[in-house]
Amino acid sequence: MSDFISIEREPANSSPNMAIDWSRFAFGNHRLGCPHCGRGKDDKTLGLTIKGNQAGVAHCFRCNYVETFRPALQDGSNFTAGMKHIQTSRKFQTLSEYGQQLFNQTKTLQGVGLDYLKARKCVIPPRDGDLRYHPALKHPSGYVGPALVALVTDTVTNEPITLHRTWIKSTGSKADVDPPRLLLSGHRKAGGVIRLWPDANVTLGLGVCEGIETSLSLAHAFTPMWSLVDAGNLASFPALPGIEALLIGADNDEAGARAARQCATCWTKTGKFVRIVIPPRQCDLNDVAMEPK
Repeated sequence: MSDFISIEREPANSSPNMAIDWSRFAFGNHRLGCPHCGRGKDDKTLGLTIKGNQAGVAHCFRCNYVETFRPALQDGSNFTAGMKHIQTSRKFQTLSEYGQQLFNQTKTLQGVGLDYLKARKCVIPPRDGDLRYHPALKHPSGYVGPALVALVTDTVTNEPITLHRTWIKSTGSKADVDPPRLLLSGHRKAGGVIRLWPDANVTLGLGVCEGIETSLSLAHAFTPMWSLVDAGNLASFPALPGIEALLIGADNDEAGARAARQCATCWTKTGKFVRIVIPPRQCDLNDVAMEPK
């Protein structure tokens, strides 16, 4: 079965209106933002390769967007050809068999995983939470190294839907790969959370942030904490029955602040108590935790 539902192939003698300006790139490998799912200038999930014959191929590790390029012929005729795969057809609504097998390979937090979190001034979450460790996880670039692997589950049903992977160093920095954080390609992220503390620990109050490290920084002040992965999930985080108070750790940027307000509005409309904590300048709570005291 094809992994794609929308394929646009340009005829070989045409000049397609491709999303990538191929003339910008020389021979070799490059990283850039995806024209289909890109989230800003620093979000470089598209790998682009120019070969010796000047032909090229680009592939997004997140959404599977693909574009190919062939240069003009020596006689001057236009022989540019592009093929665009717009989106995946089999977007798994629950965690795939591959994802389940990968998560089964993980271990409880230990080794470089613990060293990384301690260096980031993070609270270590319970062993029965959904943050795990893989000592030698392969990155799409070919790099193999230690990584944090988080199970992303549906907010309401708790059903596994994808994995969040972060390649790390024991010093508290990310591994030298681009990008160092990836969700599983072809899996649903919307409506998902990382239950850093399991449901059994959640009673009347809950804290949420976008990122894992940010959530584990706010955990110095409050637990239990969940990570909502990104601003989109924070903005749409639904009011949950039985939880009477929500603490939101917002990133101090436009998207983060807006998402926190949207989430707070949703919860307060149902009679819940909500408090938003936001850093005093443009950063997140883990940046604050990392500052010298």
